[in-house]
Amino acid sequence: MTVLALDLGTSSVRGLVLDADAGPRLGALARRKMRLTTGEDGTGTLDGAGYLACLVECLDELAAGGHLEDVELVATSAQWHSVLPLGGDGEPLGPVLTWLDTRPEPLAGARGPGDAEAFHQRTGTWWHRCYWTVRVPWLREQAGGRVARFVGLVEYVLGALLDEAPPSVSMASGAGLLDLRRLDWDAEACDLAGARPEDLPALAPPGWQGRLRPGYARRWPQLADARWAAPVGDGAASNVGSGCVDASRAAVTVGTSAAVRLLEAAPAGAELPPLPERLWRYRVDHEHVVTGAAYSSGGNLFAWANRELRLPGGAELEAALARAAEDLRIVANPRFGGDRPPGLAPAGCGELRGLSFDTTAVDLLAGLMTGLCRWVAGDLAVLESRLDRPTEVVLGGGALAASAWWRAAFADALAPRTVRHQRNPEVGATGAALVALGRIAEAAHLKGIGRTDAPEP
Repeated sequence: MTVLALDLGTSSVRGLVLDADAGPRLGALARRKMRLTTGEDGTGTLDGAGYLACLVECLDELAAGGHLEDVELVATSAQWHSVLPLGGDGEPLGPVLTWLDTRPEPLAGARGPGDAEAFHQRTGTWWHRCYWTVRVPWLREQAGGRVARFVGLVEYVLGALLDEAPPSVSMASGAGLLDLRRLDWDAEACDLAGARPEDLPALAPPGWQGRLRPGYARRWPQLADARWAAPVGDGAASNVGSGCVDASRAAVTVGTSAAVRLLEAAPAGAELPPLPERLWRYRVDHEHVVTGAAYSSGGNLFAWANRELRLPGGAELEAALARAAEDLRIVANPRFGGDRPPGLAPAGCGELRGLSFDTTAVDLLAGLMTGLCRWVAGDLAVLESRLDRPTEVVLGGGALAASAWWRAAFADALAPRTVRHQRNPEVGATGAALVALGRIAEAAHLKGIGRTDAPEP
């Protein structure tokens, strides 16, 4: 079976074609960079209509290259937490709030969950600006009552392309509105968001499949009969694409942002393991959950440094980072974009300490990248606290594929655990395809997982 995998990321939208073993077909990749609007006030938004247009361009490119001829299934990895207000005509009333936006705040006089701990255990989330429980009331007030409904970025995009696009349990969990055990809208979370469960669309059932709208089926006749699987949150998809599909292996993924996660089987109705207070938990699908911690900093640290500092390039930069690490005196707080939940630090809290007249641009970058490694190591220890032994770790994502030095820095920070590297940079798209194919367990044996110090093929 041939699969078209879509990755609806923050910095780019991508489409790639995979074979029956979820391996990429040579040359069958289309990508468009996205412009993320950021600001000193904590803004972190995308243009929804522009995003849809870029995805359409990617599909046009793949179709023109003859890559969609035998596609039978379309899988989607999509960013969690995004929200977009729509008017009565279905058109956006503003930009898409991404996970990076730290502006939403509880409205004056609003009260959070009655039992915060029970709410955390039930939904895997907190009453926090990252989730719809705070975002939707804040956006509604900003829009002045003009909003007809709210959708995530993926529901907006797929809603334009498909005959229907109900929220998946994975995306609903990332919004903070799902009872993870019952796999239905959580009444208290919906009340905090200003909605009733009965007013929300029905969640996509197990095995749900969508089809292209007639207009797009004529545009891409190769996809007219293709089945579209329910979308998977990007973090969950990345775990599967990294080969981390049980409690023996944790995934550390660094793309635009970063996260450490553990995936476990958890069928609907099954009792879930206790959730440590500083970790979140979301759904992969109807049979699995993923638990972990995420950070607003990741590959965007390098993007900032590359833009603002006079860094060497390529192998020269890697060698300079290695030299800087031998006597690293910079202590860094990489909270450039603020905290991801449950933290509340706003954007602009990044810090660099230990500067001297001998400090170089590479020293600054090494300090920032090492600071993130230490955060991940601390949260992994919390993630392992209920396990009987340390996990093996698999590093993945585009930022780690691009830097052997950063992989080595993570291996040092995570020692004495065994640390490996998934060389395929498209772990999200690959993971979404395996979820759609019902082959999550097979991901543990994916090709491309090797030692962190092994030469690149």
